[in-house]
Amino acid sequence: MMLKRSVLSATLLGSLALAACGGGYNYNSAYVAPPPPAPYGIAAVGYAPGPGYVWTGGYWDLRGGRWAWAEGAWVRPPHPRAVWARPYWEPHGRAYRFHRGYWR
Repeated sequence: MMLKRSVLSATLLGSLALAACGGGYNYNSAYVAPPPPAPYGIAAVGYAPGPGYVWTGGYWDLRGGRWAWAEGAWVRPPHPRAVWARPYWEPHGRAYRFHRGYWR
C-alpha cells in the first residue's frame, strides 16, 4: 500500500513538473497590441572599434509598457561568415510580433 502511494505521488509530481514546463512561451518573440513607432532614419554609426566588427542597427523595444529605442552596436560575429539578421516587428492579426536579431 505504501509503495503504491509513493509511486502514485511520484507520478503526480512528475506530471505537474512537466506541465509547468509546457507554458508555450516563445523567448524569441513577443506579441503586443500597439504598433511600434516608425524606425529612425539615418543614424551616425561612427567607426568600427576594430577589424571584423559588424554594425547591428537599433530597433524599437517595449520596456515597461512604453516604446524605447534600443541603440545599435558594433559587435564581433561568432564566426567569420556569420551574417546579422536584424530584429523586426511584423503585424500578426490585431497585434504585432517581435522577432529578435540573430546570427546566421
